[in-house]
Amino acid sequence: MRKKITVIGAGNVGATTALRIAEKELGDVVLLDIVEGLPQGLGLDLYESSPISGFDSKIIGTNDYQDTKGSDVVVVTAGLARKPGMSREDLLQKNAAIIKSVVQQTAKYSPDSIIIIVTNPLDIMTQLAKKISGFPKNRVLGMAGVLDSGRMRSFIAEALNISVKDVSAMVLGGHGDAMVPLPRYTCVSGKPITDLLPADKISAIVERTRKGGAEIVNLLKTGSAYYAPSAAAAQMVEAIIKDKKVVLPCAAYLEGEYGLKDVYIGVPAKLGSNGIEEIIELKLSAAELSALKKSADVVKENVNKLGA
Repeated sequence: MRKKITVIGAGNVGATTALRIAEKELGDVVLLDIVEGLPQGLGLDLYESSPISGFDSKIIGTNDYQDTKGSDVVVVTAGLARKPGMSREDLLQKNAAIIKSVVQQTAKYSPDSIIIIVTNPLDIMTQLAKKISGFPKNRVLGMAGVLDSGRMRSFIAEALNISVKDVSAMVLGGHGDAMVPLPRYTCVSGKPITDLLPADKISAIVERTRKGGAEIVNLLKTGSAYYAPSAAAAQMVEAIIKDKKVVLPCAAYLEGEYGLKDVYIGVPAKLGSNGIEEIIELKLSAAELSALKKSADVVKENVNKLGA
């Protein structure tokens, strides 16, 4: 029996995520949105591409949560997108109301599902989703580190004129300006970038990684990134559906790891059929730990504003 994967939110991120999941043949896909006709039209268009692209996953669009019943994985992209000049935190209250409604329905119709939050501000929305759903911490996680690490990898590959496949990067912390890219744990075929690039170039890449989303928002002016976020979400879904046990950076609930407690923050985690199966603790320097704590403090401050 095929797995069932629901994507909630049929905007650019959601629709592209649904397509990537279907093309990987991870399961049948339900695309849900509150706008009548939008998910149905997109779902039909996506499904009609299947004979051409060569995938057998079925895709349906719906406005009814009943159609999502029994989902194995639910990816939440619903919410307002950033506009130029807005921070992810500016979306806090409006997107919190959306997440509350979405997660309540998800918990009702798919009580055994794993929830992946993509909606910004991501770490805060993930913590809210855990509270609203009542799910155990391993079954509620956020997509952030895969995206941020992907951006960093692309910038490094560009700077060194090498294949992106040869670059591994690690970005911890919240999905925002206080994220913590780790050059020490960023390598090219096993060689640290600190041996390959001058310090000023590395600093520039770190800063560009932090501002990666804003850079795209400022260029688009009427939207935000969706190709890279959807690729990151689909990679996480694949790790769970295929029980790959792959270590990916994602927003996970910490209970003492890295000296942090009761907060969702980006850390490397082993993903498998049970969601987050293990949190990997890297040996961080005092400066790196301090930066991670500051990032967590930003998340906690916003969580407290919501009472989550």
